[in-house]
Amino acid sequence: MAENIENNGCSQRDNAEHEGYVKASRSFNRIWKERDSAQPRLLETILYKDNFNRAYKRVKANKGAPGIDGMTIEEALPYLKEHQQEITDRIYRGKYTPSPVRRVEIPKPDGGVRKLGIPTVIDRTLQQAITQQLVPIYEPLFADGSYGYRPNRSAKDAILKVKEYAEQGYTFAVVLDLSKYFDTLNHEILINLLRKNVKDERVVQLIKRYLKSGVMENGVVIDTEEGSPQGGNLSPLLANIYLNEFDQEYLKRGVPCIRYADDIVLLAKSKRASERLLESSTKYLEERLKLTVNREKSRTVSVFAIRNFKFLGFALGRNGKGIYVRVHPKSWKKFKSRLKELSSRKRCQSIKPSLEKIKVYARGWLNYYGIASMKNNIDDINGWLYHRIRMCIWKQWKKP
Repeated sequence: MAENIENNGCSQRDNAEHEGYVKASRSFNRIWKERDSAQPRLLETILYKDNFNRAYKRVKANKGAPGIDGMTIEEALPYLKEHQQEITDRIYRGKYTPSPVRRVEIPKPDGGVRKLGIPTVIDRTLQQAITQQLVPIYEPLFADGSYGYRPNRSAKDAILKVKEYAEQGYTFAVVLDLSKYFDTLNHEILINLLRKNVKDERVVQLIKRYLKSGVMENGVVIDTEEGSPQGGNLSPLLANIYLNEFDQEYLKRGVPCIRYADDIVLLAKSKRASERLLESSTKYLEERLKLTVNREKSRTVSVFAIRNFKFLGFALGRNGKGIYVRVHPKSWKKFKSRLKELSSRKRCQSIKPSLEKIKVYARGWLNYYGIASMKNNIDDINGWLYHRIRMCIWKQWKKP
């Protein structure tokens, strides 16, 4: 199961969830023809040596921290070689018990924290192996308005779709904010949704064990009765499966729905229609999907209200030439704040490494926001940054 894994030449990726899912998605065309025959024996396909090896390579390429057992990715290889048959047998007998995930809290820009659950390397590999076989089943079933964690789709595509609808007269938006979405998925609903399209009950039960595996916080294991913690390779796919019900419902109603993971925008042609949509969508999410809508942050707004309409860091504007995409003021503020930090006199004591960090950060930011109209803003930022860097260099010259 783990033979010949060590020779993989995969490059590092920063986001294990997103990259693992997208990599799995790219194998869609190759696996699709095998879907019908593989479904009844899906577990065997998941544990097939080639699939498991690809899963390990993906986990290794993504790197990432150890889980509660402390095992590193490098240490997992010899462990898998020694225990592969034992692990496989336990899974087939329905006796495999996933380890609890390790709780990690990541600060959020708005001052809160994002709770992640880091599985062990062995469980990450198993989750990735499952994901690689479920993606070909679910990709054809997802709504066209779903953009998060899917192949050949991005946040840029999502905001461009909003722009396209705005050009058709859909200029009022319902912005829906879900409270702690990943941590509040209803397990019973999710399992029932899985059973609709996953015909191998053994796979459904294995996923259920992952959902119920628990979280370790401060040395204490806490039961997980709901949610699919961010940090696992399965979480993005499960999150899309869950909210696909919402996507399909509003597709049937003829309502433009653009979703990127748990960021949702519904579009309407009038203020009154958007208010009705806010009411009906909130009811559907809370009553049918048992989710919590943050009513303070969820609202109806004109897509041109730059202070109030923000989607994935973007906003929309319009002028005599038409409608265009722009960077939201809060995104500009965050960008400038980070540049200020990277170009501080304290950090610029060694100017060359500092300039390299600024270049890497700016390149990544521009790659994300590159579709937006921002020439004047960039010119202003360039002048401001040039002045700060010149002051850093001047300070170094003044040193004896």
